[in-house]
Amino acid sequence: MTTALLEQTTRQEVWDGAVIDVDVHANIPQIEALFPYLDELWVDWITERAWRGPVMPNHHYPVASERAARLEWRPEGAGPATSVGLLQEHILDPWNVDNAIVNCYYGIEGLRHPDWAAALASAVNDWLIDQWLSKDDRLRATMVMPARDTAAMIKEIRRVGDHPGFVQAFFPTRSDNLWGQRQYHGVFRELAARDLVVGLHYGGTTEGAPSSTGYANYYVEQYGAEWQSFATQVTSLISEGVFTDIPALRVSVLEGGFLWFPVWGWRMNKEWKGLRREVPWLDRPPLHIMRDHFRFSTAPIDAGPPELMAKALQWIGNDDMLMFATDYPHRHDDDIAGFLSLLSAEARAKVMAENAREWYRL
Repeated sequence: MTTALLEQTTRQEVWDGAVIDVDVHANIPQIEALFPYLDELWVDWITERAWRGPVMPNHHYPVASERAARLEWRPEGAGPATSVGLLQEHILDPWNVDNAIVNCYYGIEGLRHPDWAAALASAVNDWLIDQWLSKDDRLRATMVMPARDTAAMIKEIRRVGDHPGFVQAFFPTRSDNLWGQRQYHGVFRELAARDLVVGLHYGGTTEGAPSSTGYANYYVEQYGAEWQSFATQVTSLISEGVFTDIPALRVSVLEGGFLWFPVWGWRMNKEWKGLRREVPWLDRPPLHIMRDHFRFSTAPIDAGPPELMAKALQWIGNDDMLMFATDYPHRHDDDIAGFLSLLSAEARAKVMAENAREWYRL
């Protein structure tokens, strides 16, 4: 986002209205930070194995790269985004944020031990409550879940899903099975019953190849093509009839870009017209369903020349679809001021705060 501008200009020069940031990250500093929230059995289990935590996040965010954290957000003696104090210093106070939604991507979906994954998910959620939500009333959070076990997911939603600080549940975009498939509908019903949003976020791991034809050789391939994983999950959620089955469900697409979805919508609408007898529960074009049930974070914007960006915004079709995000502490260098200059005053207010306020019931 904007983060490229933080050291060059003031918030007022970019935007002087309300701000809600829908994607800031909380990083667990070391596994010992979770010990107070784990049973003694698991503390012993970790200690005996000298286990340091899931490795998958390092694959998605190479530790020393600015993709993982901007250089100016790497404090001496502490890891980036490891405390509320750092978030206050870097984002909440400089930008006078009304609310920020904290996402902790810890890679729990990569664990194959079902009991350990469930225990670790619960510990992370309790850590978020104790170390983040309780320390700044501007914060809301996304609960993490043991994504390989639907029964454990439902159990965790029932355990902490009614906590007023949680507004969303974390669904990594890479998964063994597509999230729209029917074994997950019960999970979505539990979330919808609590008015919680599905947060489809960058990350995740799978047993199989992450593309339809195999593994990429280079990180730039993986990262540059990740929008395809998002598009596949969106296609699954819509095609499988999740929103027909659970009409109150809402989905946020986070750290996945947004310029791809109008083109996706054109193609899906076209195919639906010829193949809709296969999915009779879809009683209207897929792009219409998306506009009702999905919202997208602005980071990364991936903008090209202003005239092309203006055209892409016309293709999006309304001012309700986008929600401002810094994706703190990751670096994208999005020109948020240039992006906002293409919007009307009403649309700027919606993108910067009001869409998120309505979507997350803030």
